[in-house]
Amino acid sequence: MPQPSTGDRIFVVDDDPIISSTLATILSLHGYLVTPYTSPLEALQAAHAEAPDLLISDVVMPGLSGVELAIQMKEHRPDCKVLLFSGQAATTDLLEDARRRGHDFELLTKPVPPVEILKKIRSMIQRTLVSPMDECAARPWAGPQSAFQP
Repeated sequence: MPQPSTGDRIFVVDDDPIISSTLATILSLHGYLVTPYTSPLEALQAAHAEAPDLLISDVVMPGLSGVELAIQMKEHRPDCKVLLFSGQAATTDLLEDARRRGHDFELLTKPVPPVEILKKIRSMIQRTLVSPMDECAARPWAGPQSAFQP
């Protein structure tokens, strides 16, 4: 039975549509307002109209990595929390690069049981509730910045 809405908006981004839609369904049943994406660039575009409170993203995706997606999302929406997940060892280099650039993202290793994702989300959102005033909505959106743009 679905739970009442928490009001927390979550973007789930994974290039595998089964993973993104399944995770979105599970989170929706637990009261979150979830939008699944299979394209990181589409998620960035959507954030212009309605920024998420939390971004959950696979790390290794075509076009734009989940780490780069997270960095760009945080540049424009600093209060957006980020939870990355991956089943590939190649993520270590991407995360190290992000740390050198001043970002320290949470990472879960696939496969992740839904109960673990839900626990992590609850703890991340609780930290949001005690943080200073939300600046997300006050910042103008400059649009996505991709390596594929001129």
